[in-house]
Amino acid sequence: MDNRQWLLRRRPEALVAVEDFEWKVAPRPAIGAGEVLVRTLLLSFDPTQRGWLNDAPGYMPPVQIGEPMRAGGIGQVIESNRPDLRPGDIVQGTLAWADFVVSDGREMRALRKVDASEPLTHWLGIYGVTGTTAYFGMLDVGAVRAGDVVVVSGAAGATGSVAGQIAKIQGASKVIGIAGGAEKCAWLTEKAGYDAAIDYRSEKIGKRLRELAPRGVDLFFDNVGGEALDAVLLNLAQRARIVVCGGISSGYGTTMPLGPKHYMQLVFKSARMEGFLIFNYAARMAEGVAALRGWVHEGRIRFEEDVADGLENAPATLRRLFEGRNFGKQLLKVAEPSPLPAA
Repeated sequence: MDNRQWLLRRRPEALVAVEDFEWKVAPRPAIGAGEVLVRTLLLSFDPTQRGWLNDAPGYMPPVQIGEPMRAGGIGQVIESNRPDLRPGDIVQGTLAWADFVVSDGREMRALRKVDASEPLTHWLGIYGVTGTTAYFGMLDVGAVRAGDVVVVSGAAGATGSVAGQIAKIQGASKVIGIAGGAEKCAWLTEKAGYDAAIDYRSEKIGKRLRELAPRGVDLFFDNVGGEALDAVLLNLAQRARIVVCGGISSGYGTTMPLGPKHYMQLVFKSARMEGFLIFNYAARMAEGVAALRGWVHEGRIRFEEDVADGLENAPATLRRLFEGRNFGKQLLKVAEPSPLPAA
């Protein structure tokens, strides 16, 4: 079987386009000592991937011109020269926009086996980076407390939707979501248990916050930045906390926007604003996954998965995130697992 793959042709200046990538069909790669060959089954799509396309330093090295686009994913071991992984094993790790990936199990190519009794999509969403980001961001960084008034931006996204529900589980008195469109806002209040939702497309965020949280916001879990962050800064309670999880309003392009206009509110309200990366919690991932699995099985957390189909649609699937078209965790199905190791 050949190896279809998307290579980075040029660095995007704004939103990603199909023309930024090159579709190439190459022979299936061979493995060496200590390596495994993994067939891609599912790919994860997250806003941070846009940042990997910039020629700029970050928490991960940028994808280089001519390299396959990198992505988190679920795959199946096809061939193995490692004793801990056997053909047929289902694994999770950093894969690529490709049918096959060779891994030596180190650094970015580290792999771990997953429990295939759970739907495989869950391991890239609710039990993956997005769910655990919500868990550690809300509990450790935000230190949510019973009685807090909590606001979440990007609230209908894969991370935001879970973050708000965790706040409710921890006893927050009111959880308010900011999302785009009536459908997403209705899902937040009718399915995810949010107390209120603000549609930034048709409502003024600051005005609605003053109505919904007249005593101020105790905790803001921010996935968006920009106008949403500025509006919440003007509606903080004393000793509020702001968790900076992402800034999707920036588009994660080569030119990042200037900082918030009202940052001095942090001084006036004796407030704290802190950013974080899920990689800071690598040693505690099992803790987060165990808690999330318990809440899901108890029916205390609801979530959505938006699954596109076909490797050929990878560039368009990444673009969906920045057009506000995805609903919940954005995934792409590449192949079905084989009942037996591939020949």
